[in-house]
Amino acid sequence: MNKFKYYFVLLLAGIAIVSCSKKDDDEVVVTPVRDYAVQYKADNDSIEKFLKSNYIENVTADFDVKISKITDATSQVSIWDQTTYKLESRDVYSDGITYKVYYLTLRKGAGESPTNTDKVSTAYSCYLLNGTLADSSYGLPFTANLFPYANSNTVIQGWAEILPKFKTSSSSTVSNDGTITYNDYGAGVMFLPSGLAYYANSSSAIPAYTPIYFTFKLFDLQRMDNEYNSSSSGIVFIGDGVPDYLEDVNGDGYLYDFRNTTKYPNPPKELIDDTDGDGIADFLDFDDDGDGFTTRFEITKAAGEVGVVNGFNYGIKLYFPWDPVVDNPLTPNVDETEPRGIPRRPTGALANPSLPESATNVRKYIEADYTENPRKRIHLDNTYPIKIN
Repeated sequence: MNKFKYYFVLLLAGIAIVSCSKKDDDEVVVTPVRDYAVQYKADNDSIEKFLKSNYIENVTADFDVKISKITDATSQVSIWDQTTYKLESRDVYSDGITYKVYYLTLRKGAGESPTNTDKVSTAYSCYLLNGTLADSSYGLPFTANLFPYANSNTVIQGWAEILPKFKTSSSSTVSNDGTITYNDYGAGVMFLPSGLAYYANSSSAIPAYTPIYFTFKLFDLQRMDNEYNSSSSGIVFIGDGVPDYLEDVNGDGYLYDFRNTTKYPNPPKELIDDTDGDGIADFLDFDDDGDGFTTRFEITKAAGEVGVVNGFNYGIKLYFPWDPVVDNPLTPNVDETEPRGIPRRPTGALANPSLPESATNVRKYIEADYTENPRKRIHLDNTYPIKIN
């Protein structure tokens, strides 16, 4: 699915595309990229017309769906009007406009929902609105990164906007021949305007500025930790120890890099996930609270607090998990127990009760500092560690 890679060059307004035609034999004609708002209106009109003139002919037990043109309005109810599978929409702010993206929920799924920066395992088929099959994974699992800066297997933005509305499989089984069967996975159909698909790019199957739709199944996900450094050799992902989905401050399931002011010239405030207000979203910020101490430093366990120490199991990891973790019974040879999560600012007794709290007279941690909910974890609290003046 290399042709489904996310083309970042299209996100930069004003970039021109060189046409194949020439003027006066040697002069190249430069065609500017179409206005996003104008193109979206045309795409949305086409999609809504499609939804009102086509119907769901069949959905199999495996949630393979067939959509066909209405030929008998008395017996074939349009996608727009039918109620068997809920037709929903999601507003997506991108390219300086708000897209309305329609999608069908065939089955929600019983597992977890990805964020728009996670890695997912899916199966899909892609169609033009005239019914032409443009591409397909042929029912086999296809793994892709929803985060557009990832180094490989990135996908179009429309996937990242709709897949978080679904859930993964609740479980899977492996047969003797290695075939994986997923249970209770999410399945649906997404109808994408070209601005959230391939826009000015074209291929042998998908012309430029073409709205398309995908039928899909969401099997599994991998949580990502996407803080990265850029260099002349490319992007290096480092992470800060906190997975992206736990840095979704507003809890809406979506995270955006609003530093891209061409793509996001005026982002709605309710979409911003930035604890310290420095313009870097928490999922890309190495210092989430802006206190001068990196998130990774603040969630690192103290010396002597890894493994079993003096009869107490501190857990096997160097870094505190978001919340305490219990042992996984499916892995009898490994104890994953992490009895403490990321602590809040300590609330115990002062080292010297006769003096005020300071960088040299700190409070002790008590057990509730690691477990009580809700609590403001120290990597999101710019008052701690206390700085020396």
